[in-house]
This record gives sequence, structure tokens and C-alpha cells, in this order.
Amino acid sequence: MTSGTDPRTAPSWPDLPEVARDVLLEVLIHGAMPRAEIAARLHLSRPTLTRVTRTLVLNGLLVEGETQLRSSTGRPSEMLHVRGDSHHFLGVKLTADRLYAAVTDLTAQVVDTVDQPLRSTDPADVVAQIADVAATFPALTAIGVTLGGIVHHGEVAQAEFLGWVNVPLRDDLVAATAIPTAVDNDVQALTSAEHWFGAGAGLSSMVLITVGAGVGCGVIVDGKLVRGAHGLPPRLAHILVDPSGPLCGYGHRGCASSYLMTHVMLRQLDGTPSYEEAVGRALAGDPEARRVFDNAGYALGVLIGTAANFLDPQKVLLTGEGLALYEVSEGRVREGIGASFEADPALIDLDVQPFDFSEWARSGAALAIRATLTQNLPT
Repeated sequence: MTSGTDPRTAPSWPDLPEVARDVLLEVLIHGAMPRAEIAARLHLSRPTLTRVTRTLVLNGLLVEGETQLRSSTGRPSEMLHVRGDSHHFLGVKLTADRLYAAVTDLTAQVVDTVDQPLRSTDPADVVAQIADVAATFPALTAIGVTLGGIVHHGEVAQAEFLGWVNVPLRDDLVAATAIPTAVDNDVQALTSAEHWFGAGAGLSSMVLITVGAGVGCGVIVDGKLVRGAHGLPPRLAHILVDPSGPLCGYGHRGCASSYLMTHVMLRQLDGTPSYEEAVGRALAGDPEARRVFDNAGYALGVLIGTAANFLDPQKVLLTGEGLALYEVSEGRVREGIGASFEADPALIDLDVQPFDFSEWARSGAALAIRATLTQNLPT
């Protein structure tokens, strides 16, 4: 962990007009490009774009770089880049017993990480611990915190694994750090991060599915994150796979979560193995482990096929700490897709993304970036 100055001295984010935010976002998501290309993409006049880019350059958010020939005709064009080091953001992912944190620049590139056990799950203690982490990094522009649960406007309405109900986490963190803060469901934040800075950058539609301790889903439609009327993220975990299957924790028989969650998989194996040990058994051909992983793989395929039926997305991203399931039982995943997807499975662009917990933390920083750019951050 690096030490630094008081984060309360962070550079303030400029009050940008909407058109300036649009220009910055275009370069942030799609990469460096010349002014003419930005103008064409956003349907802006040359004078307007010149005025806007001048503002962004003066505020240190864009920088002029090398020239490139962007077409077979015409002269080389000067490229505009996002100045990543102009601002830094802290992302935090909370689990039942650990705090994962990452500091990124404006382009969501990770510059430092932290991994700590939680001192306790008491909200005041968690706020103090996050504030202590933030205080070790210089000049943070904003903080983003993610966790599994239901979040409404920065308040954690429910987080079962932490035992929280109606915790005003965002307001408490702003009071403790004096840094603008955003709080959201972890899968929603990860979906947004992949849409802006990852494998879904620039797509107008995609589905993200996470597998691990839980089964999560995030959806992008028309370039926007889908949020339910009651603040709930999309839920696919209880889609029926086999009406004669096992019960899940909610008493649903044969739903996807009754096969897919790691603790459900492990309790079916002798010797109380860790997930890594169970993966090793399955790869070594242990019949019991193969059965558990193959059943879970088929359920995952049904989940993917059903999501593709519903949305017909440009891409389905698969990630999460339980991703080894796909490596073990890819064939059964494909069978599940084939059994549930109405059209040709070849139409599904399935993108399997490597994963570790630092990605959850990075998505918290991406949440802070997104909230900053959209001016959705209370101070």
C-alpha cells in the first residue's frame, strides 16, 4: 500500500456541460481519436467541438498526442487522449469477511490494490476501515463501494451476508472521508465496468453472468444499464432447470442456483473440499466431482441460453470466482445452451473472462468514475 497526502485535498472535478461530458466519454470508451472523428460520432459542428475540446484540455482531462492517418485519403490527424493520471478513484468490494480495494486512474487502469480482512461487520467499523484505506492514497477524486445486496440511492437496503438492513453507507462514507462516494450492487457495478472499460466497451446490448458464491446477472440495453422499478438487479438464478432437481435456499426445486452456487456444489462432495480441490478432483476424473460439475455446467448453459432468448444481446460475458466450472464442464455448458436457446447457438457471442477479486474492486472504481462523469455524486 502506498502512503500519500490527505485525500481531502483531492482535485475537484470540473463542472462540465453535457456536451463536454459526452466528448470525454466517447474518447474514454473508444480510445484516442481525432477531432473530426469525434465530431462525426456525436454529430457536432467543428466550432462546437473545438470549444468543447479546448475546455477539456484546459481542465487537464484530454491531451493532444501524436498524429495518425485515420483514412486512406487526407492528412494525418492529431489524436486526443484521455489524460488518465489527472484523477484517481478508489474502488472497494465488500464480502462477508474481507475488503478488496483498488485505486485506478481516470481510464480505470489499476495503479494500486489492497486486500484486508474486515475488522468487523458493524457498519460503523466498515466505514472507518474504508476511510482508513482512503486516507493512505493521495488526492482521490471519488470513491465507489460495491457489495452483494439491494442498494437504493446509496443506502444498503439489505445485505444478508453482512447482516445489514437500511444502512446509509454512502452518506456515512462522505461524512467520514469528505470524498464524493457512490455505492451500488456489485454485479451491477461490474456490468457497468465491463460496458465502459472491458469486454463490452462500446456495445449497445450485453448480458453479464457471474458464478461463484452466488449467481449474478447484469444487463445492458440500448447502451444503458438496466435497473428494475424497485431497484433490484436482473435475476436469473432461479430459472427452472429440472423440476425434479435439488432445493435451493429459497425452497425452489431444480432452479439454476440449486446447481451453480459453489457452497451447494461442495456440500455434495465427500471430505469438505475447497472449491479449488473440487476442481482438481473433477479435472482428474473423479466420478462424484464430475457429476456435480457437469450438472452445474448444464444449469449454467440453460441460464445463458435463456438470457440470450430474452434479449438477443451482442455479447454474453461470463465471469466470477466460480469460473473454473466452465473449464471443467464446457461441453455440458454447450449442451445446456443448445437445450434452451431457440435459435442457432452459434449466434451467441459467449465471452469467458478471467477473474479475480481485484476485478470486483476495480469495478467499484469504475462506478466512481461513471458517477463522476454523469454528475451523480453527492458531496
